[in-house]
Amino acid sequence: MHSSHLHPKFSIITVTYNAEAVLDDTIQSVVAQTYKEIEYIIVDGGSKDKTLEIAKRYAEKLSVIISEPDKGLYDAMNKGIRLATGDYVCFLNAGDQLHEDETLFQIVQSLYEAELPDVIYGDTDIVDLDGHFLHKRRLSPPENLTWKSFKQGMLVCHQAFFARTSLAKVTPYNLKYRYSSDFDWCIRIMKQAKVLHNTYLTIIDYLSEGMTTQNHQASLMERFWIMSRHYGFFTTVFQHLWFTIRLAIQRKR
Repeated sequence: MHSSHLHPKFSIITVTYNAEAVLDDTIQSVVAQTYKEIEYIIVDGGSKDKTLEIAKRYAEKLSVIISEPDKGLYDAMNKGIRLATGDYVCFLNAGDQLHEDETLFQIVQSLYEAELPDVIYGDTDIVDLDGHFLHKRRLSPPENLTWKSFKQGMLVCHQAFFARTSLAKVTPYNLKYRYSSDFDWCIRIMKQAKVLHNTYLTIIDYLSEGMTTQNHQASLMERFWIMSRHYGFFTTVFQHLWFTIRLAIQRKR
């Protein structure tokens, strides 16, 4: 049965801090969606530039704009989760965009279960500052995603991972991790999820310079400990040795 009668509401959350250079495109990609069951939440960390000015231009189309100091990115994301009232939460970083105006409509059309899945996921394109396609992500979504899938790395981009709001509210981001709490969060959400739905769609255009990219080494270290916690220390060491060997083989080719 095709569940065209399902009309989930999406809570899209954008966390900002001094994001004036990239925020406008992100907001436009949301307000231009043909599917209208959306609440759009902007959680700002007390920007000193024109970020708030830009957000307020769209005040009529935004559900919530808050601006106050926070304890970092993941603290701000937890605030967003607490404010969310939709069926799903999606985090769209300043600079990232929904892939096209029909993206949310296409996601809803892809739902075929009688009930809403716990997680909806899809693919990601990497783009430059002008929104031009650079390449696909190195890691691509598996056919059937489970919490064990991330043993191979973060196969689904955080922005292309929509979690049921009810799960997100009882699974906040762990503030112990500064750079890779999203990796840990996705695994913890998937451990609780019964149904994970592959849309087979490109959902997100991801701006190539994110915080994790800028803090690459620290992020990798955190990911190692997150993987050790969820999958076991020795399994993780073995997996990382295999990553290294595989990379060396690829470079020799």
